[in-house]
Amino acid sequence: MTLTKFLPDFWYRTGIPEQEPTTIMSPFIMFKHLLASACLILWFVAPLAAQSSDPVLFTVNGKPVTVSEFRYIYTKTNQDKADFSEASLRDYLDLYVKFKLKVQKARDMKLDTVGSLKSELEGYRRQLANSYLVDKEVNEKLIHETYDRMQQDVNISHIFIACDRNAKAADSLRAYNRAMNILKLVKGGVAFEKVAADSSDDKSAKENRGNLGFVTAMLPDGYYEMEKAIYAAQKGAIVGPIRSNSGYHIVQVNDFRPARGEVEVAQILVRKDKAPEKNSMQRMRIDSVYALLKSGASWDDVAGRYSEDKVTASKGGYIGFFGINRYQRSFEDAAFGLEKDGDFTAPVETSLGWHIIKRISRRPIGTFESIKRGLGDRIKRDSRSEISKQSMIARIKKESRFQEYPMVLSKWAAKQLDTVFLTFKWKTDPAKPQDVLLRYNDNKVFTVSDFEDYCLKTGRDRMRGVGLPMDETIQRLYKNWSDEVTMQFEESQLDTKYPDFHSLMREYEEGILLFEALKINVWDKANNDSTGLSQYFKANLADKYKWEERARVSIYTLKTDDAKMAEKVRALASKKPSAEVLKKINKKEEVVTVMEKLFEKGKNKDLGAFWSAGAVTSVKTDAGTKTSYFLKIEEIVPPTSKNLSEARGYAVADYQDYLEKRWIDDLRQAYPVQINEDAFKTMVKK
Repeated sequence: MTLTKFLPDFWYRTGIPEQEPTTIMSPFIMFKHLLASACLILWFVAPLAAQSSDPVLFTVNGKPVTVSEFRYIYTKTNQDKADFSEASLRDYLDLYVKFKLKVQKARDMKLDTVGSLKSELEGYRRQLANSYLVDKEVNEKLIHETYDRMQQDVNISHIFIACDRNAKAADSLRAYNRAMNILKLVKGGVAFEKVAADSSDDKSAKENRGNLGFVTAMLPDGYYEMEKAIYAAQKGAIVGPIRSNSGYHIVQVNDFRPARGEVEVAQILVRKDKAPEKNSMQRMRIDSVYALLKSGASWDDVAGRYSEDKVTASKGGYIGFFGINRYQRSFEDAAFGLEKDGDFTAPVETSLGWHIIKRISRRPIGTFESIKRGLGDRIKRDSRSEISKQSMIARIKKESRFQEYPMVLSKWAAKQLDTVFLTFKWKTDPAKPQDVLLRYNDNKVFTVSDFEDYCLKTGRDRMRGVGLPMDETIQRLYKNWSDEVTMQFEESQLDTKYPDFHSLMREYEEGILLFEALKINVWDKANNDSTGLSQYFKANLADKYKWEERARVSIYTLKTDDAKMAEKVRALASKKPSAEVLKKINKKEEVVTVMEKLFEKGKNKDLGAFWSAGAVTSVKTDAGTKTSYFLKIEEIVPPTSKNLSEARGYAVADYQDYLEKRWIDDLRQAYPVQINEDAFKTMVKK
């Protein structure tokens, strides 16, 4: 059953599990977890009929339920079984009326005003709203774009000019001009490697001459522009300057190759030593280890004995899966160079020491469908998701006839010329200025006072403007506030813009209210009303739950696996009661213990064909624990009814059903139900 079917089924039927519950409330607690998960993945597209032509199907205490609401719930719950026959519709109408009766009671109990429940519902709303507050088309393009790039690795070199993203405009311009001068040099014929070694702010460039080796999408957060540039370039191209969070980059695209994917490996490591003599000994040591492996020695044994990687040695040197740019290039190239699972390399040198690497498996880039969800999650956490957000914001502004008033902002900004605005001492204007800064749909406005409240709340962002032009800081704050307000405005419109969102939120709200009302009026009563449960059991359930034929069994356990001793005890037990056996065998020390237990017929495999009073099973031993045991049937107990303590789980479930039916009868008396038969008949399909 899908979650979209399960949730309405649960709310409207509230059935009890068939098996005996060990904790009677557990199914309902599980429901809350499922509900929380569901709001992350459900996306319903069942538009409702226009309200003007949407007749009332029934009322509960005067509260209307429309045909469209019922049709939506009926269809979603029954799915392919929703045949709209009169019998099917009648059955579901009865369930839905009961559901609405319980919800009405919950509202009269003021459960919709309980703070914890309101917070819970608001949390579900935020999670569900997130599905609507993204530009799905742009998001899908970003996922496809990333997946397509993942099919190739790119070898690049770069020259780095440091400049923090939040640097002053003048400093950013200075860094940019320096990057442009370097670009002219390398494009004018000066060797890229020489310029990188001489001019790059990347300290490693002195050694690697700017070469970063092969990289693959997704590049780290903040490097999306570099990723776009290198994957769009031809082999040998020089591109830039490219802005990242840390500065500007001039990039040379050296080569492309099919993506390596990931390889799963184990290693044996012998570390280098600072002393030349000891280092030579270590080199000889790794050669000896390699010779052992070549002669057929067990990899796991050799790794456990000789590897100096303390973390992995005891696990056969297992490292796991890794992709490119995780380890040093010599290690990576050697690992990916192994052709078959089980192959291992000759000793490979890195700055750490010498490694013998064994390939366990190799996996390519997965299919799009298999990694789509994971890619989507990564993109949400990456700054490139801002593209989707800004696209969404632009669409919202267009649809809502957005207007802004830059002159009002300029006038306000002119009053902030003193430096107090950039400190914690700054306060909002107590006059609460109502000059309009933003307007949506001609009727929803946000004022200077609203913007001031935002500036006060985001004090850290204000204080980051120290040393920057005041106007630059205010424009940045205004842009962030405008984006935030636009998204808030759109969220406030979801109920009216998307009928499916409205329907699902109604289900969540009523489901939460139903849960609490049932808990108070049914579940807690059934669990806590011991007297009522006992009386109900005696009157209605005394003969409902029965034990099948059972055997009262003595289980003899010996603290030895000596077969002769065990047979001696078994022979004695077959003739004497357990008390006499214990007295005779345990004279000097406790050799045997006896535990008595009842077993239903067919529920103990040892008893099998021994089902008769006085029967003794054969002895079984456990070499691991050096113990033995056998069973003796003392008595065959005929079928009998279970008492309340033995059938409590079932009894509480039955008592809950009884209380709920009685509760519904009371609700029908308290809340009149009127059904519009004419409206009902319009749904019936001949």
